[in-house]
Amino acid sequence: MTKYLAVHAQNPQPRLLGQAAQILADGGVAAIPTDSCYALACHLDDKPAVDHIRRLRRIDERHHLTLLCRDLSEIAAYARVDNASYRLLRLATPGAYTFILEATREVPRRLSHPSRKTIGIRVPDHPVALELLNSLGQPLIGTTLLLPGDELPINDAEEIRERLDNELDLVIDAGPCGVEPTTVIDLSTGTPTVLRLGRGPLEPLGLA
Repeated sequence: MTKYLAVHAQNPQPRLLGQAAQILADGGVAAIPTDSCYALACHLDDKPAVDHIRRLRRIDERHHLTLLCRDLSEIAAYARVDNASYRLLRLATPGAYTFILEATREVPRRLSHPSRKTIGIRVPDHPVALELLNSLGQPLIGTTLLLPGDELPINDAEEIRERLDNELDLVIDAGPCGVEPTTVIDLSTGTPTVLRLGRGPLEPLGLA
């Protein structure tokens, strides 16, 4: 049965997020709030949980999953970041942006793109997501909670629980997040390339 935790969106209760972090550390798959949409997320090193997320989304290994990191310094442990990319990341994090970067050896090979060896990485600008990451002490791997056949991500935690009961180990309800996914920018080739225009505006990054 799916565990349901209702938390305060701006001041999440540490006790509840501690419970959530333990569920994820034990191999659980969760629906968590972010600054763009609700996301499906799990522990970075848990292959069965990652495979379960791919089955729920009906996506294969060529679809980038995203590392949700606590801060810019944590990104550098999992992706190769040159000076130009660092300056852009510093402007954009935390925020509703996903960056495609070359993965380091710290990233399990099954999580990086099979041919390009890249990974999507972001720092969410949402108190609940950030506090959950701090409680866990390491990144989560995740993807937008957009189910097969749906045109938009699910934005209501009660609906998530109803539609995915017994498919998820945890739903964290912090109220509505939004239905617009992140802006995706590819930095793996040396020149920033906008792959998807989403919630994160391009103007502050000088890419408009």
